[in-house]
Amino acid sequence: MAGSLDGLVLSPVADQAPGQVGVRTRFEYHEQDGRIWADYEGGDVVRGHLVGTREGDRLDFRYVQLRTDGSTSSGHCVSTVVELPDGRVRLEESWEWESQEGSGTSVVEQLR
Repeated sequence: MAGSLDGLVLSPVADQAPGQVGVRTRFEYHEQDGRIWADYEGGDVVRGHLVGTREGDRLDFRYVQLRTDGSTSSGHCVSTVVELPDGRVRLEESWEWESQEGSGTSVVEQLR
């Protein structure tokens, strides 16, 4: 199992669609006793929050965000925590919007 996410800063490795997280978005993760949460911002996201749980290398969380155009959105994500060969953390994510149509996959990695 990969180590704690507490205090780690991660960023997507590729841009998603406009109005979503992208390479300029930064997630600051926290973890305690199987609970995870993060604040994020950057790119098209003015402010975002996620909260959920961790069991082993599986994260299950809900997220909500405010975009630069003033709209809000929310969704659900399940991620697998992977330790990279250089010791950094990668999250391989499957997400689905709950406030609008759409779903997909993404990858975020700990910044160097």
